Amino acid sequence: MKTNTLTTTDKSRTAMTDRATGASTLRRVLLTASAIALGIGTWAADAEAQRTQAGPMIQSAGAVFSVDVDFVTPTDRDYKVAFEIAQPSSSPDQLNPTINTVARFLNMHAQAGVSEDRLSGAIVAHGPASFELLDNEAYRARFGVDNPNAELIKELIANGQPVLLCGQSAASRNVPTEGLIPGVQVALSAITAFMLLQEQGYRVNPW
Repeated sequence: MKTNTLTTTDKSRTAMTDRATGASTLRRVLLTASAIALGIGTWAADAEAQRTQAGPMIQSAGAVFSVDVDFVTPTDRDYKVAFEIAQPSSSPDQLNPTINTVARFLNMHAQAGVSEDRLSGAIVAHGPASFELLDNEAYRARFGVDNPNAELIKELIANGQPVLLCGQSAASRNVPTEGLIPGVQVALSAITAFMLLQEQGYRVNPW
């Protein structure tokens, strides 16, 4: 009976060891797979960065690809587009992709040969995205981090691009307008801003 008891105990210990070894192996496999995926993601991001270029109008963001086109982009006309910024970025420490799109619009057309004085991208922010027009101090007070959009917004304004905030959104959401990035203009409403911009020759971006 004693021998059988020892044998059962040994089997139990062996099974526990096998399970621990299997779990350890699985962890190593998962860590290796994660490292490979991270490496591929980093490589892909680096590869895209090498194929895209910011400027000449906006340097802090708005990198675009140089492409061969069949649908010709005329260079003898004005390109004035108004962009709606209604949704904030997915995380308070991330650049809003739609604000980046404004920079991309300006850069891609300038790179395509359109004169900079023929390019204008207006921003109309409203709803929860209103807070993304705050300066670093006001933004940090609300979200605990600096505004990742601040540098780009400042550069857009310095470049002469209109950046407008819906006054109705600011009032209803208690956006501290005294803490806006210098140069941001408060409009009566987003509706008003879009109407007046269209009268000035702007087309509203469809997304």
